[in-house]
Amino acid sequence: MSVLLSPVQVGAMTLPNRVVMAPMTRNRAEANGHASALMAQYYEQRGRAGMVVVEGTTPSADGYAYVRMPGLWSPAHAEAFRAVVQGVHRKGGVAVLQLMHGGRVASSKNRDVVGGRTVAPSAVALEGEIWTDAAGMQPHDVPEPMTIPDIEESLEAYAKAARWARGVGFDGVELHGTSGYLPSQFLSENVNQRSDAYGGSLENRARYFVELMQALVEAVGADRVGLRLCPGNPYNGIQDSDPVASTRLLLQEADRRGLAYAHIMRSPLPDLDALALARDSFQGALIVNDSYQPDTAEQAVASGLASAVSFGRHFIGNPDLVERIRSGTPLAKFDRKTLYTAGPRGYTDY
Repeated sequence: MSVLLSPVQVGAMTLPNRVVMAPMTRNRAEANGHASALMAQYYEQRGRAGMVVVEGTTPSADGYAYVRMPGLWSPAHAEAFRAVVQGVHRKGGVAVLQLMHGGRVASSKNRDVVGGRTVAPSAVALEGEIWTDAAGMQPHDVPEPMTIPDIEESLEAYAKAARWARGVGFDGVELHGTSGYLPSQFLSENVNQRSDAYGGSLENRARYFVELMQALVEAVGADRVGLRLCPGNPYNGIQDSDPVASTRLLLQEADRRGLAYAHIMRSPLPDLDALALARDSFQGALIVNDSYQPDTAEQAVASGLASAVSFGRHFIGNPDLVERIRSGTPLAKFDRKTLYTAGPRGYTDY
């Protein structure tokens, strides 16, 4: 029997197989951040994955980054997610919600409906532009530097979103800790120009990140919290002069708290073995990601490197990915042009 298709325990969650659907921004939520009926259909189609990590969802209006991005900052937002969870559970999968605060990755043009502010560790704008449905491509906002009360409010927003997620049936939550969003911004030497307890040394720059982990642990229990990292990822203007040290610190803090899993992407830096670093620093379940094929995924779990493997692109065009892996059926390709467009085309019609 394929090890990849065998069950595995991840914290408090029992996965029926080790094929994980990676979180992928798809921009199909309602304009107000509510999860849509189309999202529920999309995730149910892919619910035979051992774990479905539902796309980055902001815990506050301040974290709203992209058009049609899902949010979870009110009971109404929570209720809108109930159908998503129920669909995944109907197919037998475990459902985890990824929490993601955009920070300075934002335009006020995208917040006309949801309100909120653009905030970040410091008033350092991200270069380049972001898509808005209202006005096309627009420059990123210059963010407001977060005060200590802002930071405390943000921590509570994450915790509250995690509790709401559990309340509507999600089996766990995942902290999005890469790709240049708010936790990464605090860690980044070029974005974080603070001189208080959240700036300067690595330990200070990691403080917000570590406090977020603790807030989620206290909200729903360590055995239902995961952490996603990609060491050395420069996406969205992040600079880290020592990604090994910063990643090790975060993984050790996650390990100390007994988090359910670490979700690790391969590093874009050729001399940084992110998977080996994770295995050395974190004793819990390890989910690995980035460009795996069914055969290499099988090898990763059979060798003991990983507890499970997450697939992103393969799940877009193959809602029946688990069945295709089981039967050896060739995998279908997906349409890149419809990754972030509205509507069912390239989303639920595969």
